[in-house]
Amino acid sequence: MTDKEQSVQHYLDLAKRAGRGKFKIYIGMSAGVGKTYRMLQEAHAMLRNGINIQIGYIETHGRAETHALLDGLPAIPRRQVFYKGKMLEEMDLTTILLLSPEWVVVDELAHTNIPGSKNEKRWQDVVDLLNSGINVISAVNIQHIESINLEVKAITGVEVKERIPDSMLQMADEVVNIDLTADELITRLKEGKIYDQSKVDTALRNFFQAEKILQLRELALKEVTTQVERKVETEIPRSQQMRHESFLACISSNDEVARKVIRKTSRLAAYYHADWYVLYVQTPRESVDKIPLAAQRHLINNLKLATELGAEVIQEQHANISEAIIKVAQEKQITTVCIGKPHISLFRIIVRTNLFNQLLKTLSSNDIDLIILS
Repeated sequence: MTDKEQSVQHYLDLAKRAGRGKFKIYIGMSAGVGKTYRMLQEAHAMLRNGINIQIGYIETHGRAETHALLDGLPAIPRRQVFYKGKMLEEMDLTTILLLSPEWVVVDELAHTNIPGSKNEKRWQDVVDLLNSGINVISAVNIQHIESINLEVKAITGVEVKERIPDSMLQMADEVVNIDLTADELITRLKEGKIYDQSKVDTALRNFFQAEKILQLRELALKEVTTQVERKVETEIPRSQQMRHESFLACISSNDEVARKVIRKTSRLAAYYHADWYVLYVQTPRESVDKIPLAAQRHLINNLKLATELGAEVIQEQHANISEAIIKVAQEKQITTVCIGKPHISLFRIIVRTNLFNQLLKTLSSNDIDLIILS
């Protein structure tokens, strides 16, 4: 682990201490969606309710509507630093810690501090505030999240240098998405509500293109969904949680039936935005030395198709297909098992074998649905 990685881990470990302040993050797909505006609105509401809240650092970017919201809010003066011939301003971490307000608003979470500051990054300043018991409201754009940096570069063509570790979002007590449609955001840009009019044409030709905004919006929505799901899993008893769909497509070496099951399960999973798996159970009758080469080739192609469609492929060796399906369904917390239509009548199979009897009984007792795809 490098010195930088050790430093990052040190701050994340510190943030896990008991008694730390509460942490709320506003996240958005782009500049101009209204994150800072919403933080200042919340600060006014808290102030009206007698809560000791201070502005630690806010960046309005000259937006008149946002700047107007600063009136009446107590703010901690910024620290002035002379650097490379210029007088610059930074958040005054030391003063905030000394004053110890109940809540503090800290904008631009991914910001890199001026060299010589206590911490290299503002997110590290926030960790210090949280560890001192101060509650923090902050904001960040989706493109500054470390793990999706390459996806953002592929969408925008720009590599974002200032980033925060994903663990900062996981540490947050609340993550709130500030959402606009692409058309609404572009309209705000054209009205001069995001950048000065002299920069609008350049922005429209580069970052502010509908197809780019739409993809960044999707990333932001997915990230917030992930954080909400994690909060549900950790804070709500499993018996009270809403069931999330998860599909298991069970295939055999029968090429045509397997392809139908894979494709139809893929569509079901896409409709429900669900995880899905493809299971092939190799019985002794289909061992490598017994299964025909043509059947092997078709099976390999179908497993490849499943992967291409987004499934996780699972292969099991088992003499009892029902037991293998049940085992995987329980391990992966499957909600729906999908199988192909049998070659002979379902009634005859139920009567002559206990395959479906065993499967239906166990799946039913575990509240798992069974779909037979034609």
